[in-house]
Amino acid sequence: MKIKVLWIGKSRDPWVKEAIGDYGGRIRRYMPLELIDIRDEKGAEAEEMRRRECERLEKHLSPGATVVLLDERGELLDSPGLATFVGKQRDGGVGELIFIIGGAYGFSDEFRRRGKLLALSKMTFTHQMVRPFLLEQIYRSFTILNGEPYHH
Repeated sequence: MKIKVLWIGKSRDPWVKEAIGDYGGRIRRYMPLELIDIRDEKGAEAEEMRRRECERLEKHLSPGATVVLLDERGELLDSPGLATFVGKQRDGGVGELIFIIGGAYGFSDEFRRRGKLLALSKMTFTHQMVRPFLLEQIYRSFTILNGEPYHH
């Protein structure tokens, strides 16, 4: 299985870039990982921004991939729950597991139907912060699945 993480916009903050590099490297010890920046939309109404960004995201979705959209209305999982989900995808023969972090206005309603909705928290975080948080949780999933002491 390969993991792909898509997000809208560039990672700007130095600490975010450092954390992405750190956790990206850790995940790659277990599984191939591809991180893709998708150009954000500017200067349009919110609905139009969502539509255009989702069109760009759509181009990176592979047929048969499992798609997980980070969305405030999504299912809340604890870390072992996410590990169970990732493990089922891996063990079920899924070729590609794609996590997507949307733009400032989220996903269009149509695009939201493309995958499983997952919320990281009931709290709101910046899109920059969510990137390393998600990668850390993916890494934690693999340590849980492998019985390693990182998650204690």
